[in-house]
Amino acid sequence: MNVRVHVRVIPRSGLLDPQGQAIAHALAALGFPGVADVRVGKAIELTVDAVSTAAAEASVRSMCERLLANPVTEDFILEAEPA
Repeated sequence: MNVRVHVRVIPRSGLLDPQGQAIAHALAALGFPGVADVRVGKAIELTVDAVSTAAAEASVRSMCERLLANPVTEDFILEAEPA
């Protein structure tokens, strides 16, 4: 069974995000003053062959913990769906 897993990796809250700060300042300068915080991360989409959605999520969670996300500075969110 193929499962598509969407991974969002974002800097942990409380840590400095210079790219997010630059975007927030630029948005304010462009006339969008209501933006309080911007966090810039990355999106990763994987198609995984697994016996179930839960097995695919477990496999991708391990990938995130070992390679795709820095456990010291980043958090990740998984969303899985049949491919």
